[in-house]
Amino acid sequence: MKEHILATLGDSRDYLHRFMSEPNNIEAIARAATLMIATLHRSNTIYSCGNGGSMSDAMHFAEELTGRYRKNRLGLSAAAISDPGHISCVANDFGYEHIFSRYLEARARKGDCLLAISTSGTSANVIKATEYAKANGMEVISLTGEPGSKLGQLASVDVSAGKSAFADRVQEVHIKIIHTVIELIEREFCPENY
Repeated sequence: MKEHILATLGDSRDYLHRFMSEPNNIEAIARAATLMIATLHRSNTIYSCGNGGSMSDAMHFAEELTGRYRKNRLGLSAAAISDPGHISCVANDFGYEHIFSRYLEARARKGDCLLAISTSGTSANVIKATEYAKANGMEVISLTGEPGSKLGQLASVDVSAGKSAFADRVQEVHIKIIHTVIELIEREFCPENY
């Protein structure tokens, strides 16, 4: 059993190291944080969405901004599209591919930002939300797996974790990206915490 634990941790470490070794990835994270910071400076909102584990990451991202990350501070405007009443209503009445875009239609406004998360980069409902956001004056940051995905090509900034045979490796890097972006946002709005 211990050899499997070490192999899994080593594989995770190697995947993250490959991601960190690519300068374009570091630049993409910086650009994503810059867009989100500009959104919050305008008193706009950052929305986030994804399916399954990516929805959990979207929720985690939003609660760290509205609640607390490392130290106490004022809440920052963010919302994950994760309300089960909304999702089940829209999925039933319009189709599952509309669950995120319909929410943006109801709540988002020009100048807001969308964090669109899809390990495959092909989730139809995340792509539809991205298309809506872009058509309505929102910036979109995508977190994807393999570079060059449909979602990544639509986004203002795509942060691609890199090709992997398994979604869990991609998700592990996504949460590191999310925490890094949150820290950069906090450093902008409450430097006294650092």
